[in-house]
Amino acid sequence: MTDSHKEEKDFKRKGASGMRPSPFWDFWAPIFFTLGLYFGIRHYIAEARYIPSGSMLPGLQIQDRLLVEKLTLKKRSPRRGEIVVFNSPHAFDPLLGSSNRPSPFRCGLVNLPFLTYVPSIRHAACDAYIKRVVAIAGDEFFVNTRGQMILNGERTLETYISKYCDQDGSQKTTCRSLKGRVPSSHVLVLGDNRSNSWDGRYWPGTAFVPESEIIGRAFWRFWPLNRIGSLIL
Repeated sequence: MTDSHKEEKDFKRKGASGMRPSPFWDFWAPIFFTLGLYFGIRHYIAEARYIPSGSMLPGLQIQDRLLVEKLTLKKRSPRRGEIVVFNSPHAFDPLLGSSNRPSPFRCGLVNLPFLTYVPSIRHAACDAYIKRVVAIAGDEFFVNTRGQMILNGERTLETYISKYCDQDGSQKTTCRSLKGRVPSSHVLVLGDNRSNSWDGRYWPGTAFVPESEIIGRAFWRFWPLNRIGSLIL
């Protein structure tokens, strides 16, 4: 073999940089790149979520798959009627143990698809909720015991609701009323299924979600195919 052929063979084996290829990086580099891309998109741009409960019936059904985008609410505050995904009240309600909030790293692990249901690492503060914004900063509101909304002195027409709280003959109900004014940089969120939604009416320490705890807004349902479409009013 001539010297030139030997040098060409060594160059191909070592690579253009002159370094020998590493079996470790040959295998793991594409995986690390893929994971980095996945977490980068998921953290900064958009992610997929599914509906685990009936709190947003009838508009959102259990097991519906949604796209949640994160760019819009970095530029502006949420608007009334938008459906938002936010950190569990266990992460910010002072009476639900928010002082023991787990690290973002732990919550990131918990939210990996294959670790979601591992009991030993799960934490209530790492969960995410989905509700509708019904009042924004500065709004004065009253939610009666049927779950009907009066906003700034006027009854709100909420066409997306068909499940209000039931009342017996004596007008008693298991649902709670709520009255107040939304503080700055907060929103009031309620489930569309007013008869079965754990929302600001029931949280023990605060009725409001800080805007900083909102992950993004749900804007598109991509599954099931027969109900695919926009979620923006």
